[in-house]
Amino acid sequence: MPRTIVATRYVTPLREGGSLPAIVEAEDAGLYVVKFRGAGQGAKALIAEYIAAELARAAGLRVPEMVLMELDPALGRNEPDSEIRGLIKASEGLNLALDYLPGSVTFDPVAGPAPSAAEASAIVAFDAFITNVDRTPKNPNLLCWHRELWLIDHGASLYFHHAWVDWEERSQGRFAPIKDHVLLPWASQLTQAEATLRGKLTREVVEATVQGLPEGWLSAAESPFPTVDAHRAAYVTWLLKRVQALPAFIEEAARARAQLV
Repeated sequence: MPRTIVATRYVTPLREGGSLPAIVEAEDAGLYVVKFRGAGQGAKALIAEYIAAELARAAGLRVPEMVLMELDPALGRNEPDSEIRGLIKASEGLNLALDYLPGSVTFDPVAGPAPSAAEASAIVAFDAFITNVDRTPKNPNLLCWHRELWLIDHGASLYFHHAWVDWEERSQGRFAPIKDHVLLPWASQLTQAEATLRGKLTREVVEATVQGLPEGWLSAAESPFPTVDAHRAAYVTWLLKRVQALPAFIEEAARARAQLV
């Protein structure tokens, strides 16, 4: 379960994405990259980020420490940019933040360092599982820090929850965008990665992850479910069905890789 801390100082925006994440200092004197609930995709992006980060960590992948960050709108009162002031005001309450990794650089598939086959396969398998469309050569969302790969920016994952149309049936589907995954050329151990992922993403792990979602995010995220508990249960059902469907989308990834190498 992530810890909850209070933001104390807005440091600087990160303008790489459209949602205006920012570096913020917290009460523990640490720096964090904050994803604001008042940004474009709202609470659903935070839900996707939370679930993906927690399950990635459970699967043995490296993700910067995730925290829940309490934000007071007064934090932006001295900010000269009206867009940022508005974003902070709209994000009062709990937001999501990841530990800032100083000195990290974006992974470059040309410059390297190249990942091991095991690590590349594990990340490709995981991204197929969470339907992550945002790990491409143009936008890898991987950081190199101390010569290790760290996974960031999972807000575009779980895109089914933006509509909830035929969501149970769609959980069994293949994931064609995996053909564009930045690490696919190195992912030669997908069968082993599937077995590992299946062993680590148990019902207990999935249920505990979804149970940790802040209630305010679920109630703010438009859904067809009558209660927050029903909303949570739907995420658990989709994720467990996705685990069951692992062979299909791992086969899809292996077929896509065979066309590359």
